[in-house]
Amino acid sequence: MEIKDYLEKYKSEGKKVFASSSFQTQSIPLLHLLSLADNTLPIYFLNTGFHFPETLKFKEEVANRFGLNVLEVSSEVPKIQQRNTKGRMLYTSDPDYCCYLNKVKPLEPVLQEYDVWISGVRADQSSTRKAMSVEQEAQSGVLRYHPMLGWTNKMVHQYIKEHNLPKHPLEEKGYFSIGCQPCTIKMEIPAEDGRDSRWFGMNKTECGIHTELVKG
Repeated sequence: MEIKDYLEKYKSEGKKVFASSSFQTQSIPLLHLLSLADNTLPIYFLNTGFHFPETLKFKEEVANRFGLNVLEVSSEVPKIQQRNTKGRMLYTSDPDYCCYLNKVKPLEPVLQEYDVWISGVRADQSSTRKAMSVEQEAQSGVLRYHPMLGWTNKMVHQYIKEHNLPKHPLEEKGYFSIGCQPCTIKMEIPAEDGRDSRWFGMNKTECGIHTELVKG
């Protein structure tokens, strides 16, 4: 079943649908497909306040080019308060809690407003995502829909090339998976899953929205 068919099915059932996106190169095929299926669909961007300026600019460019309905959410906790007892920023001292404050918690109220959450996770990105299904229960009674689950990195780039779509400007500089600036590094050669540049050297592969907000 195609994305458009899923959207029509959900709407016929009276369900409210939204999508989330980090606006990386990997996000582009799903954003393009959603724009063709229904460009009025709310697409939430979690603005942590730690993004690269290039990401914020790319988000605006893609939203304008595709005619997307992009909404931003962010943490209610001021950055000055996101420190441990010794004054260190949480992204250096407790990255899991930093992700919780800036990504998981801001998305929780959004889940309470909708019935279906569209996410672009792919099975080839991590063992956690490989265990997911196309439709899966999430928190607050929301159904997660993963239309890109069976796609590979090669398929993503082939789609971008075939449709002459933009890539994140930092990718050509060695940033193959782009998150918050303090937790993202350059890589000479991308890892197979393309995500080694995030939280490099840490026992951490997810920000929490695809673990804490998903039911197994």
